[in-house]
Amino acid sequence: MSNVLSPSLVLGVIVAYFLFLIVISYITGRDANNETFFTANKKSPWLLVAIGMIGASLSGVTFISIPGVVGKGGTNMNFAYMQMVFGYLVGYLVIATVLMPLYYKMNLTTIYGYLRDRFGVVSYKTGAFYFLLSRVIGASFRLFLVAIVLQNFVMDQFGIPFMVTVALTIILIWVYTFRGGIKTIVWTDTIQTVCMLTAVILTIGAIGSAMDMSISGLWAEMKSAGYTELFYFEGGWSDPNNFFKQFISGALIAIVMTGLDQDMMQKNLTCKSLGDAQKNIYTFSFILIFANLLFLSLGALLYIYATKEGIAIPEKTDLLYPTIALNYLGPTVGVIFILGLIAAAYSSADSALTALTTSFCIDFLDFERKDRSESEKKSLRLKVHIAFSVLLFLVIVIFKALNNDAIINELFTAAGYTYGPLLGLFSFGMLTKRLVKDQYVWIICLAAPVLAYMINANSATLLGGFQFGFLIVALNGALTFLGLWVLSRRVS
Repeated sequence: MSNVLSPSLVLGVIVAYFLFLIVISYITGRDANNETFFTANKKSPWLLVAIGMIGASLSGVTFISIPGVVGKGGTNMNFAYMQMVFGYLVGYLVIATVLMPLYYKMNLTTIYGYLRDRFGVVSYKTGAFYFLLSRVIGASFRLFLVAIVLQNFVMDQFGIPFMVTVALTIILIWVYTFRGGIKTIVWTDTIQTVCMLTAVILTIGAIGSAMDMSISGLWAEMKSAGYTELFYFEGGWSDPNNFFKQFISGALIAIVMTGLDQDMMQKNLTCKSLGDAQKNIYTFSFILIFANLLFLSLGALLYIYATKEGIAIPEKTDLLYPTIALNYLGPTVGVIFILGLIAAAYSSADSALTALTTSFCIDFLDFERKDRSESEKKSLRLKVHIAFSVLLFLVIVIFKALNNDAIINELFTAAGYTYGPLLGLFSFGMLTKRLVKDQYVWIICLAAPVLAYMINANSATLLGGFQFGFLIVALNGALTFLGLWVLSRRVS
């Protein structure tokens, strides 16, 4: 820890930041009801949704991990990650022109209601279950990474145990989301996106100042160091950075992890109209390109700065950004980094908690039944909200108890497999008119990820060195699609 940046100062800034979020929560949550919590009464300004989605899609993992992998070698080295970002644009176009019109036409609160109408109750519950599973593990993983950084650089200075750090983190999320829900999140995520991107921009500026270079000088330095290499065609399909593999993966990942994900879609469904929601997607896509370029540029400059200053690269490259920001660039950058990190983590975690609550209430508790009063619904929603808060806490504590990066990363990777069945279910429903045997759909959706995992584990041997990488979602979805076809029949 820098002798200039005191833990007390950092903690004070964090407290002030959360007080600000709570004030926003109070303002946006006044006169809120269940409809406000789930849909923001469909009155969200589309531009705010677009900006807020940047923070939610990037998350704390991106904030500290993407800069770290730039100079590490292997997958996403240099600027190779942008190939996937360009693929995202194709995915977002599909979302805006195919999925969003469907969701608005059906007037859905949770997007898995489509599966109920198209296939039946079992398919509906299966899709919603996979979302809950993937979001619980994914949100816990992201919060765990950020909590570790906060613990190492801040909380340990006060002797605060890790479990207390995690508990306080989740309690704060609950406090500013329990009343206004998605309406509050649309506003807080916008603020948090601005904080995150500001942190990156100011850190780049601080590095430029420390090396006495202008923006053009920094770019020239990155180019001469070879970090700006973007397109990779030569390595073939066995190369994890291959352009076609990354581009296609990016398109599919955008479709499944945004378009088929209740967390990301819930914000979009709060817009006043389909037209506003589509403007939001297009604007978000445009901003996301520049946001990712900023993160990659920061990563290149962190490696260049570390080399020039003789700073040892941490074995875990996730720690490169916090190490330099907190120890070498002065107290202002250190405080800004902490704010950016908190903003990045909470912009994805708060919406995840709200989306989990929404999906469980609507998809499993039949929340929209007309025989329940508003007060009964509110009481039930609060209990579910608290239950998921406790569940996130417990999963993070389990991650800490495992104390094994390999196992934890495997769990996170496994959670990604759950999007394959969603891709298969939605694509089968939209691309065919066949009827499935609904009662057996869960078996197909359980078998497909397992089979995909086994194929992926042996793909290098079976397929002459080919490795699926991010394309695993395509294999997973294809296996689900094929299984559904076997279970289906033509419409008579």
